[in-house]
Amino acid sequence: MRIAVLDDDPLQLEMLRQVAQAAGHSCLTYQTGSALQLELRRESFDLLIVDWHLPDMNGTDVVRWVREHVSRDMPVIIVTHRSEEADIIEGLSCGADDFMIKPVRQGELHARIAALLRRAYPTCIQSVLEFGPYRFLTVNNSLEVNGEPVEVTHREYMLALTLFQNRGRLLSRDHLREAVWGHNAEVQSRSLDTHISRLRSLLNLRAGQPYSISAVYGYGYRLDVPDEAMSASNVAAL
Repeated sequence: MRIAVLDDDPLQLEMLRQVAQAAGHSCLTYQTGSALQLELRRESFDLLIVDWHLPDMNGTDVVRWVREHVSRDMPVIIVTHRSEEADIIEGLSCGADDFMIKPVRQGELHARIAALLRRAYPTCIQSVLEFGPYRFLTVNNSLEVNGEPVEVTHREYMLALTLFQNRGRLLSRDHLREAVWGHNAEVQSRSLDTHISRLRSLLNLRAGQPYSISAVYGYGYRLDVPDEAMSASNVAAL
């Protein structure tokens, strides 16, 4: 998963980054609310960790902005020295999903991140995933369409799985590259486009089909699905 951490304290920022990376997540760090807001206009993340007190704005204002302009569903954790009941209520009311009081305990943070990601992305832990005619068997990384196996490479499978698990959600190019090649890999931009083109052909994910891959210039890609399919998936995940 891809996590963004916002905190103006370099030591705290490094600790939070280390916890996220130790759990196997990719982690990017920011020290001002405006820097994170700018990044969120061109990058996508699976979870945010936001400090309350920042040099240019309050973390609660950042969370409100995220809920209005980026996502209503992406998990957000607020971390702060504030511990009064009124502070906790304000932090959760602004749109955060969880609230942690500093000093943050690393084991607890690890557990809270894992719990929020399980809740937000439940299909990530299932062994068989079905989306209309598409069936992913995560045990052996195989893919079927209308019950027939489709020959795909490992990277094509991972790219398709990432898109289907995040159906309806716009993912940045870096987000997709990290999900498929890993966050330390050097990957040419054109390689992602080639894999997307292959998936459109192999899985019939072209424009005009019920399931299709849309490109958003300068940002990334999104898997568009029928409204009834999204509704059925949301019900199944509850």
